[in-house]
Amino acid sequence: METVENQYLLLTPGPLSTSRTVREAMLKDWCTWDDDYNKGIVEVIRQQLVALATAQDSYTCVLMQGSGTASVEATIGSVIPADGKLLVINNGAYGERIGQIAQYLNIAHHIVELGEVAQPDLQALETILAEDPAITHIAMVHCETTTGMLNPVAPVCELVKAHGKVMILDAMSSFGGIPLEIGELGIDFLISSANKCIQGVPGFGFVLAKQAELEQCQGRARSLTLDLYDQWQCMEKNHGKWRFTSPTHTVRAFHQALQELLVEGGVEARYARYHSNQQILVDGMERLGFRCLLDKSLHSPIITSFYSPAHPDYDFKTFYHLLKEKGFVIYPGKVSNADCFRIGNIGEVYNQDIHRLIDAIGSSMYWQHGAQGGTAAEMQEQQA
Repeated sequence: METVENQYLLLTPGPLSTSRTVREAMLKDWCTWDDDYNKGIVEVIRQQLVALATAQDSYTCVLMQGSGTASVEATIGSVIPADGKLLVINNGAYGERIGQIAQYLNIAHHIVELGEVAQPDLQALETILAEDPAITHIAMVHCETTTGMLNPVAPVCELVKAHGKVMILDAMSSFGGIPLEIGELGIDFLISSANKCIQGVPGFGFVLAKQAELEQCQGRARSLTLDLYDQWQCMEKNHGKWRFTSPTHTVRAFHQALQELLVEGGVEARYARYHSNQQILVDGMERLGFRCLLDKSLHSPIITSFYSPAHPDYDFKTFYHLLKEKGFVIYPGKVSNADCFRIGNIGEVYNQDIHRLIDAIGSSMYWQHGAQGGTAAEMQEQQA
């Protein structure tokens, strides 16, 4: 492990802490028309992403400028025909966002509202699909970082395929960090982003698509810049050329991040590191008296939600700044009906970093140390 050069570790679901070599990859400028960039970097990325996702040769990859949500919107807006209908499985902010996208784009849709702490009910989904033959596509978030919930992708995909529907998986915060064989699962479209488990930096997302399904999407897009089919055709015909300005520095950093993933041992090795990080985190937090929001059987190795302390002197912003001053940045909560905060453990983060975090949290619990409020600096002065 290298010495951390940043002022703090980002313990979030992304953007996340990156390696020095990934950051250094952005120090060179690239021409978007040059073969060294398009053939030597973009095409290599596309091929490597497909190889990470499946051993089957029936998939292709499209890179899309913008945030991860832009790639989700590109997919929803490009693959569902005018007479199609989308079933959205919603148990968090990102499932809800898919529903919002469908609403904005005037796509017929049905949202299965599960709340934020429940997984999909397969029997209920079976009933919906049986009773509504108009449904053509199903969308679900794999790792719902609202809570850290890991949704049951295999049984949902099996159900979707049994009904002959198209499966869209938002794997924004899981792809590259949790093993998935999208061909065996029957996933038709998988969406993720550069700044998640591959450990690149923000700037673009990507869609892994079953080519036979993508080939049917010509003319369906509801946006020029977010036309997934057209972007794919441009990349196919022009050896990796993007239709519009490519985020060259981000792409080069991602190419480096992919090489570092392979050196680490691939997705299985990265999953093992993330999983052990999360286990150390939960064990340490519980020793300090914190409680997890979700049952451990629902946890992902990506991010974990903890109930906020019930002490009247506790204030998240004060706690946050105390930890930031010690070199760690955590996330506020995003759950409607529970006061909580979140800690991620993905990125260039190792077991020893989580042990250091637990020590920092233990020394930042000012509400147990007799401090009575004030700024983070004042909290530390009172503790001293």
